[in-house]
Amino acid sequence: MKKSHIHADDPPTAGAPGDDPTAATAGAADRPGAAAEGGDTSGDGGSPRAGAPADAGVEQEIAALAAEVATQKDKYLRLYADYENFRKRVTRERQEAELRGMGLLVRGILDALDDLGRFAHLDPAGTDTKTVVDGVELVERKILKSLAGHGLEVVNPVGAPFDPTFHEALTTVPAADQSEDHLIAQVYQVGYVFNGMLLRPARVVVKQWQGGAAPGMAS
Repeated sequence: MKKSHIHADDPPTAGAPGDDPTAATAGAADRPGAAAEGGDTSGDGGSPRAGAPADAGVEQEIAALAAEVATQKDKYLRLYADYENFRKRVTRERQEAELRGMGLLVRGILDALDDLGRFAHLDPAGTDTKTVVDGVELVERKILKSLAGHGLEVVNPVGAPFDPTFHEALTTVPAADQSEDHLIAQVYQVGYVFNGMLLRPARVVVKQWQGGAAPGMAS
């Protein structure tokens, strides 16, 4: 029978079958680079790669918004330029229309001005008063006729009821009877209406009924 060469007092060899497995595991964990050899990709190393697509998307959105702002600004500037051109054109056309209207008005009274000039330069020594008066009346009729063609109306309301819209009462006089109350007795100055717009009210004297008392008999 062979004798064993292994003595009970000899220490066990590390790594031999039957050794404690925890010791080997602990040793492996203590070696530098063990985590890298194991393929561990967790930690701070992966953060930049994960955030890069998000940053690119934000930049694309900012670029798209900037392009939209530029487009809207261009539209605004074009609309503003169109509006300024339209405003200037309308102002110019209105001024031209006013000038044309005034030109037509003046042209209508040129004949009356010619007549007025002829009567203004008559020789006083060889002209009687009736000729001058008739000439002035002729000029007046021509001027009023021409202006009436442009919409001018003369307000001369003798005997008409007083209307504060077109008349201005300067004073009152007693009315002979109640039916004449608030009728116009006299026109100091005629008024004028142009195309429905009051240019000047007629300045008038208005009759006023005094309740049957005769003038100078009121107690």
